[in-house]
Amino acid sequence: MRVRDGVMRATLKKTVVMVGMMGAGKSAVGKALATDLGVPFLDSDAEIERAANATIAEIFARDGEAFFRDKEAQVIARLLDGTPCVLSVGGGAFLRAETRARISRDGVSVWLKADIETLWQRVRRKDSRPLLRTADPRRTLAELMQAREPAYAQADLTVLTTADYAIETTSQKVIEALASRADVLTLT
Repeated sequence: MRVRDGVMRATLKKTVVMVGMMGAGKSAVGKALATDLGVPFLDSDAEIERAANATIAEIFARDGEAFFRDKEAQVIARLLDGTPCVLSVGGGAFLRAETRARISRDGVSVWLKADIETLWQRVRRKDSRPLLRTADPRRTLAELMQAREPAYAQADLTVLTTADYAIETTSQKVIEALASRADVLTLT
């Protein structure tokens, strides 16, 4: 099933919310998915940064994680009220029960599930991850993954992603998963 290249047409009925760990590909796959489906791509972190006129790292440093998570929940709720799109959310957004419930009610969550090695290879050289600014960032990433996976496992759909998948391959796998939900996506 290929939507890209005009083989099939897709009608998105609900916002698709990409969830998962940092480095899972939520933004990269989300952008490809939005292109494939012909809908806008939004990133909750970018929306927060624009509204605050500060980076996520600066918000964390200045106001703390609790303040950031409150603002993040507000932004996600606002974006879910808009036109159906593909929305990438920060790795911690889906941990909040009320945010998970709102996403499942007004959209559909897709967990991009990756193993620790794939995640580490993708994030290890980036200094824009405030939660990884520790003495042992790989261990921190593994601990975050272990703590967060029970919440991610509550996502409406799960799509595995590996280091050898091209972004377009993962996007097509997400479309296949979404096609199982007639309330979310119609293919013609």
